Amino acid sequence: MASKVIPWYKKKRVSHVQSDYAYHHTKHVVKQQQTERKSSSKSAIQVQAQATAAMAEPAYTVPVFRQRSSEETEEYQRVTTNVGKGLAVIQEELHRMRMATKAQVESLELQREVRGMMSKRGDMLDEIPKMPDFLVALRPHTVWEKTPVKLFCTVQGNPRPIVKWYKGGAPVDPLSAPGKYKIENKYGVHSLIISRCVVSDTAEYSAVATNPHGTATSKAAVTVKRASGAGESCHLGLVPHLTVIHPSKLEVSLLDRFSVSFGVEGGSISLVCTMVVVPDLPNLPPLAQWYRDDKLLKPSNLVEMAVGGSAARLTLPHLAKDDEGLYTLRIFTKDGTAEHSAYLFVSDAPPSAAGAPGAPMSVKAYDINADYVLVAWKPPNTVNEAPLTGYFVDRCEAGSDSWVQSNDAPVKVCKYPVHGLSTGRSYHFRVRAVNSAGISRPSRKSDKVTALDAAESERLQGTDEGVPSAPGQVVATRNSKSSVFVQWDPPKQVKNLMGYYIDGRVVGSKEWFPCNHKPFKHNRFVVHGLIPGETYVFRAQAANVFGLSEESQESSPIAVEPALATPSSPFGITMLSCDGASMTVAWKSPKHCGGSKVNAYYIDKRNADTLTWKEVNLVAVTERLCTVDSLTEGIFYEFKVQAGNLAGVGVPSAPSAPMKCEAWTMEEPGPAYDLSFSEVRGHSLVILWKAPVYTGASAVSGYLVDMAKKGSSEFVTLTQEAVSHRYLQVSHLEEGQTYVFRVRAVNANGVGKSSQVSEPVCARALPGAQEIVANVDGDTGDIFLSLEACEICETSKFVWSKNYKPIGDCPRVEVTTKGRTSRMTFTHPDKDDLGKYSVVVTDTDGVSASHTLSEDALNTMLELSQAIRHPIVPLKHGLNYEILEKGHVRFWLQAVKLSPSVSYRFIVNDKEVTSGEGHKISHDVATGIIQMTVDHFTRANEGTYTVQIHDGKAKAQSSLVLVGDVFKAALKEAEFQRKEHIRKQGPHFSEYLYFTVTEDCTVMLACKVANVKKETTFHWYKEEEEIVPETPPNVLSGACALPIALFSRKDQGVFKATLGDDRGKDTSLFDISGQVFDDIINALAQNAGASASELVMQCTPEGIRLQCYMNYYTEEMKTVWKHKETKIASSEKMRIGGTAEMAWMQICDPSDKEKGHYTIEISDGVQTHTRTFDLSGQAYTDAYEEYLRLKAAAFAEKNRGRVVGGLPDVVTIMEQKSLSLTCTVWGEPTPEVTWFKNEQEVCSTEHTKVTFDGGKFSSLIINQVTPEDSGKYSINVRNKYGGEFVEITVSVYKHGEQIPEAKLGQPKSATPAVTPVPPRSPALPSKTPTPSKSQTPVPPGKTPTPASTPAPSMRSQASTPASTPVPKSPTPTPKSRPPPPNPRPQILAASSPRLLPDS
Repeated sequence: MASKVIPWYKKKRVSHVQSDYAYHHTKHVVKQQQTERKSSSKSAIQVQAQATAAMAEPAYTVPVFRQRSSEETEEYQRVTTNVGKGLAVIQEELHRMRMATKAQVESLELQREVRGMMSKRGDMLDEIPKMPDFLVALRPHTVWEKTPVKLFCTVQGNPRPIVKWYKGGAPVDPLSAPGKYKIENKYGVHSLIISRCVVSDTAEYSAVATNPHGTATSKAAVTVKRASGAGESCHLGLVPHLTVIHPSKLEVSLLDRFSVSFGVEGGSISLVCTMVVVPDLPNLPPLAQWYRDDKLLKPSNLVEMAVGGSAARLTLPHLAKDDEGLYTLRIFTKDGTAEHSAYLFVSDAPPSAAGAPGAPMSVKAYDINADYVLVAWKPPNTVNEAPLTGYFVDRCEAGSDSWVQSNDAPVKVCKYPVHGLSTGRSYHFRVRAVNSAGISRPSRKSDKVTALDAAESERLQGTDEGVPSAPGQVVATRNSKSSVFVQWDPPKQVKNLMGYYIDGRVVGSKEWFPCNHKPFKHNRFVVHGLIPGETYVFRAQAANVFGLSEESQESSPIAVEPALATPSSPFGITMLSCDGASMTVAWKSPKHCGGSKVNAYYIDKRNADTLTWKEVNLVAVTERLCTVDSLTEGIFYEFKVQAGNLAGVGVPSAPSAPMKCEAWTMEEPGPAYDLSFSEVRGHSLVILWKAPVYTGASAVSGYLVDMAKKGSSEFVTLTQEAVSHRYLQVSHLEEGQTYVFRVRAVNANGVGKSSQVSEPVCARALPGAQEIVANVDGDTGDIFLSLEACEICETSKFVWSKNYKPIGDCPRVEVTTKGRTSRMTFTHPDKDDLGKYSVVVTDTDGVSASHTLSEDALNTMLELSQAIRHPIVPLKHGLNYEILEKGHVRFWLQAVKLSPSVSYRFIVNDKEVTSGEGHKISHDVATGIIQMTVDHFTRANEGTYTVQIHDGKAKAQSSLVLVGDVFKAALKEAEFQRKEHIRKQGPHFSEYLYFTVTEDCTVMLACKVANVKKETTFHWYKEEEEIVPETPPNVLSGACALPIALFSRKDQGVFKATLGDDRGKDTSLFDISGQVFDDIINALAQNAGASASELVMQCTPEGIRLQCYMNYYTEEMKTVWKHKETKIASSEKMRIGGTAEMAWMQICDPSDKEKGHYTIEISDGVQTHTRTFDLSGQAYTDAYEEYLRLKAAAFAEKNRGRVVGGLPDVVTIMEQKSLSLTCTVWGEPTPEVTWFKNEQEVCSTEHTKVTFDGGKFSSLIINQVTPEDSGKYSINVRNKYGGEFVEITVSVYKHGEQIPEAKLGQPKSATPAVTPVPPRSPALPSKTPTPSKSQTPVPPGKTPTPASTPAPSMRSQASTPASTPVPKSPTPTPKSRPPPPNPRPQILAASSPRLLPDS
């Protein structure tokens, strides 16, 4: 059946306001036409299938008369171009005339049809009274200044309502401002048109409909943005003023432009704009100017500019809040200027202390004088921080980094006069804010200021005191998918306003966040960086030098959605089927829906050889598929499509490529269409498509999917075999790479046409993309899948699918949506619900996700659902027991939650136990604990314990089996606790013996006692032998300790402490052996290792000794000596030892083999303490020379002449007796012996005889002594290595006289002779101790003179050769001096060593 062709002037478009009766009539007619079209299409397809061979035509060939030569072709193209230009002009004029005529005809036709419909139903409607009702309500608008705006609504009611318009509650009077307002009422659509809007037109407008049955009101806000002004971009409606136009002959086109940017104090940011320059001359870049808030920027250390390489770049290397503002790039071109603007937000850096305020900004000097400068600044925004208490102002001289605080106490206003400046010097200033939490980071320093008496300097304006009042009403309107336009009324009391701070808050949250960080001068602002689909409220604060005003009232909540606009043009028109008389075409939806759902499509067609477009559909098409009838076979047609939404009809698409109306007869299927993408992630995506309209000679059996990278023509087939379903998950993609796809349908006859190539898709997940979550509702036990969308708008819908087939109204699931979250709940989950579920959020940038519900996951959730629907009392801890003091046993369990109405019972060995004698049963609702305490736990309590709980519908039971070894252990512990309780009734140890190590490495055995009194005694024992410490223990102090000094292996054993009085006795044992002994040694080693000094080198006659001093050393410590990383064992060559204060290692008879690195390692079981010494190079040379010198000196000392023994110090003898002074001498070689009397050598005579027998025994014999023999005698023994000088006092008394008292003089040491020894080596390194001073040498053979020799009275100690230094003792000198050596006894005549008989 042929379709009815309607003249174009009789056709009409249906706008988005379809509230009249004509709409219902038209809808019915269109449905009828669509039915006819479908039947026509089906019949045509049947005829096509029956006569495919007859309809087949040979391939088209170019006729001979259409063939042209190359010259004819060029002439034809030239003529065609000229004719084309003329036709374009004619077409444009015809289109204008056509549209004007069409509008008039449509208006007349619509009026006629409406009048006819109204006359038919007027009587019926008059009988049904109805109060006013708005079918289409007013909607808010945001427009630019000097542009018109139209508010419209549709209202119904009976009788017909009267509509009045109001602005801010006041009636709108068109006569009050002629030409300003226009009120219309056409076909039930009431409209208010405001021409040439100004900012003052921003208000809330309302339409009030009234009839005798009631009143209805519809309201909407109108926001007017200023299109010119200072300091704002297109985002705010403001652009900078033009400066002097720079003449340029370059053509510049801006490409990638910088967007709204966000930075942080202390960071850096670059704003880049790429461009195309013609001609592109490397030495002549275009002139670019950068502006911040309408102020021209100049290059400095804070602002870096660059133009070149097809880009203009502005870099801010040291961001501060002073840099926040609107940035504009202006490039001078041949035709004027090319400009772009965007806002830069700079947030506070992390505070120096939690809760500290942000830094002030815009520090500037005013009223400059010779000795003071007035510094002013802008306050920071405080949202969640404590209120500001003041500011500190700092200054520093130019060229210096030394800042000096100018005020002692914080100043509360944003200005301060800085005094004490030096005339002629330059200064910088900065400011820090203070609150109760701390001090902020310093502001950016001011420009350099020179302290001079300037005749004219900028002065701070304003004398009004106090902060401004709060701003007025705040109105927020939609701006974009991530921003909101906010404006407010200025405060009533301005008081030299600096600007405004705007704060925002998510509805439902209590936390405010700052929208700007630098005071904004205008009372309108675009807040960027918001979450799409989220709902916010806003407030404003005014700021001046005295601080911040009170916050304004909050705005009405507003969802972040783009401002309403008409949709963009559809694209990608393609033919899906053709039967010779009709074509089925499809297209892709607009890239931008305009903030409202696209609900209408209008298709136009034209013959490819004509310029006239004809409408195809009378009524809007809702699907992106349309069959165009009444076509002529063999003719080429072009199509274009327009999309419509609530805001109106958008611009038409570009004409499609010419399509020939020729019946399809191929046996393969036609192309698939409507390729779309879902679940786009970094390495995978899902592609979906629709089946071909033309199936070919057989049914479609599968599909092949091809993929290629964007810009490449090399497609790769993703599947080896055709897939039967109309979706495919593509994996192994490169993140960030862009791909295109195409689909080919397959049937039994082969592979069909490829679909149109898809739109490019980038393998990158949306920011904040979430996945589907499978869970169980904790209250109802329902199993559900849910998705929280990262992006949403008010027209978005969640479309759920199973195996990528829309679920729709299915009794097995129930879909609910709340805010940004959609939940699909399974009503009766079972195995039939297994599969892959996906959800797509419409009207977003591709928010989607999927989840595969497996059998294991479903079974797990079914178990959890069963537990929730049939609840049990959840237990944190099952039935358990613990032993209390006094030996009581507590049986207890803990539930997660208990209600006050809980009931329970304890069952022991199948018998219920109630609270009574011996049992105490209780519970605590707050903690969920149920317990039973058994006072007397005996063998009769062995058995099974059970607790049964009932709490509402929930139940629980827990059992404990206490038998066998478990019961014996519990009984033993109970008895122990009972005994412990009895023990603690008297004096007892609250802490038994333990050990500690003090800093001086004394081991302390300590304990703590309790319940003691004055009479309580305390005793220490070791191996049952009592120890009496120097300090008696004081039990009343609560602690006692036994010190063990110089701890070593000898201190092993069992120590015991006893405590007792008349109330009882307690004992504590501590066995120091095995592991305990090792622990003490390790503790000592830890202290010693931490205090160990660096290794010190000491030379001795035996060799070279390395010493390490420490607080304490004992051989039980784990000490290891190493030479070149090789462990040293003690031997004759390497001797290892130590004293209580040091560890040493001696290298005996050193050689070059012993050179190298030496290490001592002291291990305490946890860590190893290491000290090192490098014995090589000059250090070894010096040490070796010192060793040789000391060795030679020791040899000389060993072999020098000396008196071994036999001589007394004092001899008293009676006259006429014989005196023999005999001594033993030694030396190698044999020494020479000389006797002296009163410093004069004694020669052998009859009276005095000197003998020297065998080189060992020397005697001085005086026969028949007389008083003249009294005096000082001495013996000098020496050889080549040295000698010794010993003195004896002889006193002779007469017979009958009293024996005189001996008088001892000072001992005098014999002076050794000088012995040749090796030369003294140079000074050793500082680590070697300095030798002590030696005695003064005496030349050999020199006899002492009487004047220089004191009277000898005591035998001297063996002297040391003059050339032999005394090495420092390895052991430090004791604090107490040793007792002096006992003097030689006085020798009387009766006790003389040898008395000769009288001659």
